[in-house]
Amino acid sequence: MTNRRSFIKKSSLLALSLPLLKSNLFAAPFEKKLPAIGIQLYMVKDEMAKDPIGTLEQIGKMGYTQIESYGGDKGIFWGMSNKEFNKVVTDNGLNLISSHYAGDSDGYEKTSAEAAEIGMKYLIYPWKGPQPTIDAFKRIATEFNNCGAICQKNGLQFAYHPHDYPYKPVDGQLPIDILLAYTDKEFVDFQMDFYYTVTEGQDPEAYIKKYHPRFKLCHMRDVLKERLPLDSLDESACDLGQGIINYPHLLSTALDNGMEYFFVEQSRFADETPLQSAKVNLDYLKQIKLT
Repeated sequence: MTNRRSFIKKSSLLALSLPLLKSNLFAAPFEKKLPAIGIQLYMVKDEMAKDPIGTLEQIGKMGYTQIESYGGDKGIFWGMSNKEFNKVVTDNGLNLISSHYAGDSDGYEKTSAEAAEIGMKYLIYPWKGPQPTIDAFKRIATEFNNCGAICQKNGLQFAYHPHDYPYKPVDGQLPIDILLAYTDKEFVDFQMDFYYTVTEGQDPEAYIKKYHPRFKLCHMRDVLKERLPLDSLDESACDLGQGIINYPHLLSTALDNGMEYFFVEQSRFADETPLQSAKVNLDYLKQIKLT
């Protein structure tokens, strides 16, 4: 009798636990989250210029886990050797994923080797500027293929970061479409700046899906609901969640289509410092539910 009662009791407890167990088993895999949240150091450029070590310490304490550098006056390693800079980064709980870098072939040979040596994943060409013809963008595509081959030979990947001008028609075509078509998928990835894609009237999700999985990285900021005048010195940017971009859905689409690295890069600071803005944006990304 005791064994029978024990069996019934255990069976009842198991039956009660099954719905909860089933819920836990099936809920977790479908809960999308960003793999990590990064910040582009250009957002805090003034702070980095004054005190790079202290600024990285503050970024790490906030809760960021990845950073993207850029080629400022002190170079992408901020006046340090690649290993010295990377030690400062890792000592603050951060991972140096990538850097913006505009150089020629010789520069890419040297810099890509140094970047790969410390485990970086990408060098990213940040700016070419508007061009007079579509053929000029085709020549740029060839240049990017060459940069990509150099990077890959040295152990990392190359990407291009479009600003606003590739979304403006030239000779009846969009330069971004030409750059995507004429660059080699093996050598050239892309980093989408969601702000520029939206402000130039294009659909970021449509591009991400159409060219899956070439957009491997992104920059994140939001777009004001009421834009500033066209002649304004400021961009119509605002902190994440305060503008018109549906980030819960956009980031979900990005994850579904191969995007791997996500960097906050605010460009306009209203009643806040860049570091305060960095915290606001990080807090938003930590609490949103991707749809």
